[in-house]
Amino acid sequence: MSTTQTSKIEIIKAASTKINEVDFDNLSFGAVFTDHLFECDFKNGQWQNPVIKPYAPILMDPSSKVFHYGQAIFEGMKAYKDDNNDVWLFRPDENFNRFNKSAVRMAMPEVPEAVFMDGLNELLKLDKDWIQRGNGASMYIRPFMIATGPGVIANPSDEYKFMILLSPAKAYYGGEVKVIIAEHYSRAANGGIGAAKAAGNYAAQFYPTNLANKDGFQQVIWTDDATHTKLEEAGTMNVFFRINDTLLTAPTSERILDGVTRKSLIAMAEKEGLKVEVRPVIVSELVEAAKNGSLKEIFGAGTAAVISVIKGFSYKDEYFEMDPIENSYASFLKEKLTSLQNKLSEDTYGWTVKVQ
Repeated sequence: MSTTQTSKIEIIKAASTKINEVDFDNLSFGAVFTDHLFECDFKNGQWQNPVIKPYAPILMDPSSKVFHYGQAIFEGMKAYKDDNNDVWLFRPDENFNRFNKSAVRMAMPEVPEAVFMDGLNELLKLDKDWIQRGNGASMYIRPFMIATGPGVIANPSDEYKFMILLSPAKAYYGGEVKVIIAEHYSRAANGGIGAAKAAGNYAAQFYPTNLANKDGFQQVIWTDDATHTKLEEAGTMNVFFRINDTLLTAPTSERILDGVTRKSLIAMAEKEGLKVEVRPVIVSELVEAAKNGSLKEIFGAGTAAVISVIKGFSYKDEYFEMDPIENSYASFLKEKLTSLQNKLSEDTYGWTVKVQ
């Protein structure tokens, strides 16, 4: 094990690598992690000295407030390696800004850009060999922050830990999925934390998703908490609907996450001349479109999955199967986006950032 200092980041290198133990052709999403992680603590009102060190368990006080009051946020990002072995990030500024918006909403300290970006760049350079080349291969990046201050009094912590983990990835969801439209459960509510990437948002989804799984569905399309008439998100993804030749998706709000993939797909679709409407999408509108044949496609969009095609949906015990479609928007947009991310096509948007 060796120690160096780079850009004010202490780097403690692992004595050996685990990379030769990994089957990169058969990766389970989020189950394998690289040799190192990034860590920086917040104490006494300020961020401490950051460190990159070997991946290992962390020791925490049982009364740490993350365990009792759920102060925990995270982001999902990806890095890609091109044919020249250069590593590229996709719109990292969007993830950084959203991370700090989540921090503010959860009464947590904002992470300085130098800590976030420099830590991420140094970590990616150190574990660069773990990033595979080729369309579909990527390095999933998980920045997160938890409350580590001790004590069970119900107030915000005064200590936090910010970390970044790296996990080599293939596709997240395999194949097409069937979904059920929520009639009772909601992902988020007005005035709540639905627009933040807070850990509790995802924990709250597990139970209704488990119920859907028992009925043969892979995911839930969430509806608004007040009326359950507005379609909002699909599982952990933003969701798009194609009715005739118009692509529809709900506007972001306090309930709907401002997805980086979502906004990228909207921009690409509009540039390619596709008609896009960002507006509330009503359940009855979707059901009617499914019945009269004007509903052509439904797909989810997110960092992990990129695009996940939805094969069919159920509502009030009635199931609607989607017919296969040639020249689908989902396939077209996914090819456009992944080619750009993997540097197989020109980035005319200025979205990709080289890791230096």
